[in-house]
Amino acid sequence: MPKKEQATLEELNKVFSAQVPDGRTIAREVVDETLAAQPNAASIKKHFSEFVEKLQVEAYERYLRYEKDAWRVAFARVFGPKLRECSTPEKVLGIIGDHFYTLDKFFLSRTQSRRSRAGTAFEVVLGELFKKLGYRFDPQPEIDGNPDFVFPSINLYKRNAQDAIVFTAKRTLRERWRQIVTEGAKGLGFFLATIDEKVSEAQIREMKGERIHLVVPSRLKESVPQYASAANVITFEDFLEDHLDPKMKKWKKQGDIS
Repeated sequence: MPKKEQATLEELNKVFSAQVPDGRTIAREVVDETLAAQPNAASIKKHFSEFVEKLQVEAYERYLRYEKDAWRVAFARVFGPKLRECSTPEKVLGIIGDHFYTLDKFFLSRTQSRRSRAGTAFEVVLGELFKKLGYRFDPQPEIDGNPDFVFPSINLYKRNAQDAIVFTAKRTLRERWRQIVTEGAKGLGFFLATIDEKVSEAQIREMKGERIHLVVPSRLKESVPQYASAANVITFEDFLEDHLDPKMKKWKKQGDIS
């Protein structure tokens, strides 16, 4: 790309980025606003699956609105002066055509960013819901596989990985679940949360062999045949009630958390 076009692309990205809040900030705003009207922890826990599905969609849609407004600002600031000099529609189209590759690269980068932000929204929504319910965890711990959360702490994990719970969120899986198997998967508590409806029976069997539980919204557990029949596919509510809550009691008794 010619230097002039590269400079134009950089300016577009700079102006655009300045208009859009960080994806984590957007997701936290959505969670806080929604749960402000739902202070009852028992209700949040009972309907955890519904909150996960609803909030990650709302966070993503809010980002899209920010994105649209940011594009208007960036386009007007970068191309506005030239367009105001145009006397005919043909000249306007000519300017746009001259910057075809700049615009192509810009929109390609936005598409890639959009996918990343959708995944971030899913992860942040889960983390914020866990916080609202008072669960203790360390986010983004530096261990093999780069999971999203370790309950109750990285310190306990390093002392005794089998007594901790390793929890990772992937909005969609494809084959990526193999990348996140950590030492914790060899122990008793590795959980992989997703809203992906297309995890195959073969993948689920492989996960079972690695002692991985797939955690999904209750709607998917009930409606997706391979999920309904698999013992290692559980709902978010099952994870809280059958796995995390008993561990919380144990960790408190052991003095690992206060």
